[in-house]
Amino acid sequence: MYIPYGKQTIEQDDIDAVVEVLQSDYLTTGPKPLEFEQVVAEYVGAKYAVAVANGTAALHLACMAAGIKEGDEVITTPITFAASANCVLYCGATPVFADICKDTYNIDVESIKAKITPRTKAIIPVHFTGQPCDMEPILALAKEHKLMVIEDGAHSLGASYQGKRIGSIGDMTTFSFHPVKHITTCEGGMITTNNKALYEKLLLLRSHGITREPSKLMKQEGPWYYEQQDLGYNYRISDVQCALGISQLKKLHTFVAKRRAIAKRYDEAFASVDNIVTPKQLPAGESSYHLYVIQVKNHDRRKVFEALREKGIGVNVHYIPVYQHPYYQQNGYESVICKEAEQLYEHMISLPIYPLLTEEEQEYVIQTVKELVQ
Repeated sequence: MYIPYGKQTIEQDDIDAVVEVLQSDYLTTGPKPLEFEQVVAEYVGAKYAVAVANGTAALHLACMAAGIKEGDEVITTPITFAASANCVLYCGATPVFADICKDTYNIDVESIKAKITPRTKAIIPVHFTGQPCDMEPILALAKEHKLMVIEDGAHSLGASYQGKRIGSIGDMTTFSFHPVKHITTCEGGMITTNNKALYEKLLLLRSHGITREPSKLMKQEGPWYYEQQDLGYNYRISDVQCALGISQLKKLHTFVAKRRAIAKRYDEAFASVDNIVTPKQLPAGESSYHLYVIQVKNHDRRKVFEALREKGIGVNVHYIPVYQHPYYQQNGYESVICKEAEQLYEHMISLPIYPLLTEEEQEYVIQTVKELVQ
């Protein structure tokens, strides 16, 4: 028996949707990306959505659309996948790491405030594990300093903050549809926004900076004519992938409900275990639980981790603080310290959580963890 920390849920209707597109005229640049964009925008409550090749492409395009350039600084959290900071480097700008809140593991507003300089142009809050960041003070801070807010929502499709779904709050929100996420398109991503100008910029940058839109062309040479008006990328997503995404989105409510039920069982099981710390939930937010992270106290985390793996439980660690990676250490981040992030990293383990996880499997995980830490 092997229980992974995350796993996709693919059913017959998903397969049928993909086969239908495979048998159609368009495998890419057809109608499905627009349809996928429309259903995601409607779900999260945003005016616009742009589907792209993956979550990293979504972050990169969002930074480009925000005008991030060489000499700029962008503040984000170190407890995230490297892409949340790498996207800033892609634009020639500098990622600046703010510390996290001790209880929620999300970026700390006071730490953001302390990191703002005249060079700061944007904030990338990451809704870590699916729990929303405290967006109200972040947005207020951004407004005060005229900063763009690009939410990294890779973990948080289906989550909400103050009754609004993640994806409808900041200037832009990015999502990932990797197989371990809430829904999958195999690889894929999305950017949502309520800003028409940003939306049009994202569309242009997604496909080489090229447009065929007659109203936007600088001259007219015939029906074949198109123009490259910016330096964009080939970050398109295929119709095949979007067909899978459309099918998956119809089941997102069920997927999130199952994740929340699994998280609740973990909460209850570990509430009385002295050597396990679970994150506190933000009262204004409702998590969609991409991950379930515990802290193991008074034990060697590595020994516990390896013992769990040996017993067939595919635990993981999310994440190594980004600035501790060799690339960052070799490029000016060797003196960076985020105390709370580093303390969390020393103790954290991600337990299995995904819709197909059975109660029996979860009970095995719970009992095994308890045996190792009590």
